[in-house]
Amino acid sequence: MYVRRLQLHDFRSWDDVDVVLEPGVTVFVGRNGFGKTNLVEALNYLATLGSHRVATDQPLIRVGAESASVLATVHNAGRELTAEIDIVSGRANKARINTSPCRRPRDLLGILQSVLFAPEDLALVRGEPGGRRRFVDDLAILRTPRIAAEKADYERVLKQRNALLKTAYAAARRGGADAESMLSTLDVWDEQLARFGAELLAARLEVVSALQPHLTVAYASLAPHSRAATMEYGSALFEEFDGAPAEASVADLEAAMLEALRRSRSREIDRGMSLVGPHRDDLDLRLGNEPAKGFASHGESWSYALALRLASLELLRAGGSEPVLLLDDVFAELDTKRRTALAEVALGTEQVIVTAAVPEDLPPSLRARTFEVSVEGPADVRVSRLSSAQGEDAGEPAEPGDEEPGGES
Repeated sequence: MYVRRLQLHDFRSWDDVDVVLEPGVTVFVGRNGFGKTNLVEALNYLATLGSHRVATDQPLIRVGAESASVLATVHNAGRELTAEIDIVSGRANKARINTSPCRRPRDLLGILQSVLFAPEDLALVRGEPGGRRRFVDDLAILRTPRIAAEKADYERVLKQRNALLKTAYAAARRGGADAESMLSTLDVWDEQLARFGAELLAARLEVVSALQPHLTVAYASLAPHSRAATMEYGSALFEEFDGAPAEASVADLEAAMLEALRRSRSREIDRGMSLVGPHRDDLDLRLGNEPAKGFASHGESWSYALALRLASLELLRAGGSEPVLLLDDVFAELDTKRRTALAEVALGTEQVIVTAAVPEDLPPSLRARTFEVSVEGPADVRVSRLSSAQGEDAGEPAEPGDEEPGGES
């Protein structure tokens, strides 16, 4: 799999850019703040429908614009598909495949698969549980796109149930018919939350189980003298099981969640929020017998974060895919040993897109086809510009029939 063409309009710092890409290594070089990360962010957005830097879509739209668009033509096993999404301020995003409108943006999932390693990944080890939950969910969706619908259903029910819980406390204090009606309504939402939550939890458990051996191998290759890296999915629901939770059926998980919701109802009404479900879970990352968070050194944490991404790459490959590898300004953060290990993986990948502040940040083997990112205009409205290292403009749209294999547009 590789991206043959990337086109952005009003995305972050880019007003318009249209660039033809190739298999192999492509490098975007530019000073910090010039917009090179925005290019890999756009590609990863098409693969996951989310940004690795911000939680909402609004910051992706260039200042002063009402919408942004990302288009990529993806070559996969002799077939090409063009995925396109319009990110619209205050309205639902719109997606197209080969110019034909999609019913919903998540129909794009699966056209492009990518694995992104960025400085923000250190938070997978040192940060809050939400980042680790998203890591597992994104990987599950890359492997099985339908899981995006299950996650969306769960989040929709969770939001509505939380809204009901916020009013349930006052109703319970008043008593009477209002309280009885509200408690009956909660029963209905409990059933839906348990059904969708069990589906999402089963998908997460399957991904963590499949990823575990790849993680141990990847970490050992990066830090051979360190302790073994392992992971385990943690959930309060597992208190309901006598055996291994990973072997539980969806029906078992649903029953466990319903029971946990029943036992937690009074506390949830008092606090006005849902206290049970996959939105409360975490991924327990360990080095030897200790949790990586709080015990791993800085170097061990970087190795762990990188191992998570390399393990993801190998897991997707094991499923018959060859995802695009996106490396965003990470070589400057790594020591020589880790740089070499990452470069070896990159050279064995069909397409690698790398960003760096200066070419010297990269191992010599990765100083391949290079584009330079610059900016123009006054500081408050400046826009990013792209040119090849040979000085050819790469920021103007290509005319039909002008694209040459390996050429810039």
